[in-house]
Amino acid sequence: MDMIKTDQTIAYHKNAPISGAWDVIVCGAGPSGIAAAVCAARLGQKTLLLERYGAVGGCLTLGHVTTIMGSVAKGGIRDEILALLSSKSSATAIESEDAKGLLVDFIQANGVTFRLQTPVVDTVVSDGAATGVIAQTQNGLVCFGARRVIDATGDGYVAAMAGCETMLGRDGDGLLQPVSLMYTVDGVDKASTLFCKHEEHYTTLPDGREYISLCKQAEKDGVLPKNVTIVRLYATGSPGERLVNATQANGINPLHDGDTERAEVLLRSQIARINQFLRAQIPGFEHIRTRGSASTLGVRETRRIKGRYILTAEDLIEGRRFEDCVVHRASFAIDIHNPSGGGQSETDGRPHTTKPYDIPMRALQPLHIENLIVCGRCISGTHRAHASYRVMNIVMAMGQAAGVMAAVSNQTETPVSELDYADVKRALLRQGCTLHSAD
Repeated sequence: MDMIKTDQTIAYHKNAPISGAWDVIVCGAGPSGIAAAVCAARLGQKTLLLERYGAVGGCLTLGHVTTIMGSVAKGGIRDEILALLSSKSSATAIESEDAKGLLVDFIQANGVTFRLQTPVVDTVVSDGAATGVIAQTQNGLVCFGARRVIDATGDGYVAAMAGCETMLGRDGDGLLQPVSLMYTVDGVDKASTLFCKHEEHYTTLPDGREYISLCKQAEKDGVLPKNVTIVRLYATGSPGERLVNATQANGINPLHDGDTERAEVLLRSQIARINQFLRAQIPGFEHIRTRGSASTLGVRETRRIKGRYILTAEDLIEGRRFEDCVVHRASFAIDIHNPSGGGQSETDGRPHTTKPYDIPMRALQPLHIENLIVCGRCISGTHRAHASYRVMNIVMAMGQAAGVMAAVSNQTETPVSELDYADVKRALLRQGCTLHSAD
């Protein structure tokens, strides 16, 4: 096995055994990490995917976020994953339990080696370049060496531990978007047509009351928990069910020790109160019960890694095109759940819309640390831009870009920071991505 040289000689690393050398290590098996690992493996890379939980899929499965939102240009691995999970559009919920097995089959069929229950605890850096990671296994700490490392952790843990410059929160007060726990209820009267997708989805109930106004008043009256000013209700694949997006904990920083546990306890207590409100106030919901809930906290925002380009809200609103585009025609509202209250934080509760925009390769290339690539919600962008590109359809396309970038970097023996975009573009086009159009 190849030994790894490191400038980070930390006491608990000294006895960590070395586990081979990989072409690409992807940290985090959420939608973005799965896409990155599969696309790297398809380009002949010996690829290892490390996941801290006991199932793959991240927010899609363990987070119970079964509505796949946002959009990108047609083509690429995102279309494959949607077809695999039978989710034909962002309005269609997938079955999270089925997805756990389907995604494992997909990973294995593409030759990716993966490890579950294997959290990354540190990044190995030598001469300013990432050369591997330290992970906790059932046999203790193990050092996994790699030619290229991809951070798909969402929280940017790998990049931060490598020493990359990071950004956190909104301008002014540094507050983060609130955290939530998604859950599903059944027992809804099958004749009920009540759905509520967002803060502008106004609906009149059979008795003449307006649903969103009813939610806001219930929060003021203390019937709903503080800052729960809307109870979003999405369709699932089963009649009589709704996916509920309502619980909310403000003032939480998941990077602070203890905040995650505090939020988990608070949010689980909110589920009972929200269900009580629905049973008492909403026709057709009198007999609902909780059928399933997230196994881990739903985190919208933590670190953002400062890269060679910082994507801005203005780029998104204007629909900016980039010469080094790796994700084309991404689209989703600037959806900032209020860090200091309920509902949306901008434009009187109505999020800014965007024009279809590009994400440049430079936003996936961190400053200062070589041979490390980021993908998913921790890429280089502002607080406001992040609120749009953080959703699953877009992060899957980012994952494909990251996997291809890592493979091309290895194949051409070019440092990640010096990649020739033309080489990356050719590889993405061969994998079915659309990177340009008549507009």
